[in-house]
Amino acid sequence: MTRASAPAPVRPAGRIGSTWRSRSEIVARVAEMARFGSVGLLAFVVDVGLFNLLRFGPGQVLLDQPLTAKVASVSVAVLVAWLGNRYWTFATRRSTGGAAAHGTELARFVLANLIGMGIAVGCLAVSHYLLGFTTALADNIAANGVGLALGTLFRYLAYRHWVFTGSAVGTSRTR
Repeated sequence: MTRASAPAPVRPAGRIGSTWRSRSEIVARVAEMARFGSVGLLAFVVDVGLFNLLRFGPGQVLLDQPLTAKVASVSVAVLVAWLGNRYWTFATRRSTGGAAAHGTELARFVLANLIGMGIAVGCLAVSHYLLGFTTALADNIAANGVGLALGTLFRYLAYRHWVFTGSAVGTSRTR
C-alpha cells in the first residue's frame, strides 16, 4: 500500500498576487520618492544659492531684505521643481485632459508651492524678526533648514494627492 501524501497547504486566493503587488507598489513609491528627492535637491541648490547670492553675493543686492531674497529664490526654485516633477517625478500622474486640466494642475502646483514658500518664509520671519536671530547662519537654518524641511514634506503630500492626480495615456496609476 502506498501512503497518500499530505495535501499541499492552500493559500488564500490573491495572497501571492497581493504580496507581489504590494512589493511593486513599495518599489514604485520608493523610486518616486527618490526622483522627488533628486528634483528637490536641485531646487534646493537653486533656492539656497540664489538666496545667498542675493543677500551676500557681489553687490549684496538684498542684504537687508531677507524675506524679499527668499521669495525671489523660492520663485526660481519653484520653476525648476515644476519642470522636474511634472516631466520626471510624476510624469505618469500628470494631467492629460487638455488645456483646462493642465491649467488646473498648474494652479494647484503654484498654490502648493505658495503654501510651501509661506512655511519657509514664516520660519525665517519668526527666527529673524521675532526671535532676533539675524546672522547669515541663523537665517539659513531657519529658511533653508527648518522651513525647507517642513515645506518639502507639505509639497510631497500635496503633489502626490492633490496636484498630479491624472494618469498618462497607456499607463496604470498606483497610489
